[in-house]
Amino acid sequence: MSNISKQMTYLLLTFFTLVAGYAYLRYAYKVTDSTPFTQEIVLIILGTIATVFITALLLNKQTAVEIEKEQNIKFLDLKAATYEKLLDLMEDMSVENKLTNDDITKLQFVTHRLAIFASPSVLNEYNNFLHVVSEISKDGTFDDDQKILSEALGKLTIQIRFDLLNENPSGKNYSFEQIKTMIKRNSDSSSDINIS
Repeated sequence: MSNISKQMTYLLLTFFTLVAGYAYLRYAYKVTDSTPFTQEIVLIILGTIATVFITALLLNKQTAVEIEKEQNIKFLDLKAATYEKLLDLMEDMSVENKLTNDDITKLQFVTHRLAIFASPSVLNEYNNFLHVVSEISKDGTFDDDQKILSEALGKLTIQIRFDLLNENPSGKNYSFEQIKTMIKRNSDSSSDINIS
């Protein structure tokens, strides 16, 4: 049973209880005018049942919000870990000042991880970054191109920050097809990096 249908069931039961209780209360007032406390007992029972249904509805909603919050936290942790792996890989490549076949393989796997977690703006900037890496690593080193690599990495880092903080300054909306194209382009770009 879905969450919305549960909520509707609780609301309908509450409404039915209130209507039935009101009808019974009207009947009890007419029939039992002579017996004391009858109306009060009916009101107590009716109020208790309504309170139980409303409390159940609120707890159900709170549980759904808590589950969604936990899922968002786990997703953000996975996303941050993926971005951290990418930045660590780039740091290692920059320190070694060369690009090895192992580094290319690692970049390809990071590409696939980003396809799962990254926002479209990160995917787009990552494609630009891969293009820069491909251009400056044709000889297998980054000797004279550290500044270009640093600028490309800086642009990518800005998009990663926006993604992690859920900011989108560009306000771009990407269609499903555009996202698919970016993922494929990133995968192709990471496969095209060669060491001479």
